Amino acid sequence: MAMQAPKGTEDLIGAKSLAWERMQETAREVFGRYGYEFMSTPLFENTEVFVRGIGEATDVVGKEMFHVLSNDSFAKVASGLRLDAAHDFSLRPEGTAGVVRAAMEHNLATPDGPVAKLMYAGPMFRAERPQKGRLRQFHQIGAECLGAPEPTADAEMIIMLLRFFEAMGVDMAHTRLLINSMGDDACRPAYRDAVRDYIHAHASELCDECNRRAETNPLRAFDCKNEACHEVMEGAPKISDALCDDCREHYAAVKRYLDLAGVSYEEDPRLVRGLDYYTRTVFEVQVTEGLGSQNAIGGGGRYDKLMESMGGKHVPGIGFALGYERTLLAMEAAGVELSGGSVCDVYVAVVDAATCGDAAFSIVRELRDAGVRAEQDHQGRSLKSQFKQAGKMGAATVIVVGPDELAAGTVTIRDMETREERAVAVDEVVVALG
Repeated sequence: MAMQAPKGTEDLIGAKSLAWERMQETAREVFGRYGYEFMSTPLFENTEVFVRGIGEATDVVGKEMFHVLSNDSFAKVASGLRLDAAHDFSLRPEGTAGVVRAAMEHNLATPDGPVAKLMYAGPMFRAERPQKGRLRQFHQIGAECLGAPEPTADAEMIIMLLRFFEAMGVDMAHTRLLINSMGDDACRPAYRDAVRDYIHAHASELCDECNRRAETNPLRAFDCKNEACHEVMEGAPKISDALCDDCREHYAAVKRYLDLAGVSYEEDPRLVRGLDYYTRTVFEVQVTEGLGSQNAIGGGGRYDKLMESMGGKHVPGIGFALGYERTLLAMEAAGVELSGGSVCDVYVAVVDAATCGDAAFSIVRELRDAGVRAEQDHQGRSLKSQFKQAGKMGAATVIVVGPDELAAGTVTIRDMETREERAVAVDEVVVALG
């Protein structure tokens, strides 16, 4: 049997590859207007980065990470030995923890320094059950703003995410923005206890996973996909009723800035996101039609304690990530053209390779050196087959190099759309096509 890509992964070819490139280019353009610079972190980190950054009690760390083992490390694990932290690696399941680690290591963000605005793009890895819009290797584009505690940064981040989706052609009439505040260390512990007590009181009505989360991360019970659990958790205490004065004022300010910008939003007191590092503002953009239950295309929130939890100094942060695969589904639902397009502008065809091959080769080289996407036959095809190939490649122009034309010092240039032909001197081809 022929080899295939691992389950939960896919090859980005043609239109899908171009869409990924376009998303990155759009991010550079849109995020760049807000002062963000691209950076790149390794595909794998010390596992401790994710354990301390994301939270050991999260599903991501507890169930979904891929661990990376060298031959020596594999032998140690197989023999029952534990790896020391310096040799315990995991593929990145998300981007924020790695960016914050890099910001600490390279002093990109310090307590008294300027705001650091960073963006990234690349593959992430989670050992999940593959389904539509959710793969084991998936792609994200993200942005992180470090050193900005004010609610203006929260509103700016949300608006920037919406502007990206607009630029990509997502039908914003069929999306909704959900926002919430998760409080901070002053008010969230008591709220977590209240939710834990509520889960215990309704233990018989909730699934085993929700009951387990009561002791590890009770707020995650709001994310349970079991419809019966969802209905039970509708009656749980609301974080909006438990916010301290500072968190309530911060949240009110975020909403005020969104109102000033004319941004519509829905307050969802059950929106908790899935990672432990979030504090105060959290947000999520969902598509309301066509994606089913996997309808979140981007989201994020504030994480003011993350750098401290990873061993650094106190530097507040806020960020988001958007998924390439789900955004692509949203674009397709909106009717956005995802054609692979043309891969060459000019195709140089030869009547007889034996007598015209050298001239055709030189013309192709000159066109490419002049910045033209040019192609020629490398398989000994007939002239008719070369024209068919030119059409498949989307070439707008075909240059025909034949023995009679070369004897006269010319080639024939055909417009593939109008079928009009003209003779051009061999040494004037580049100029003629300019």
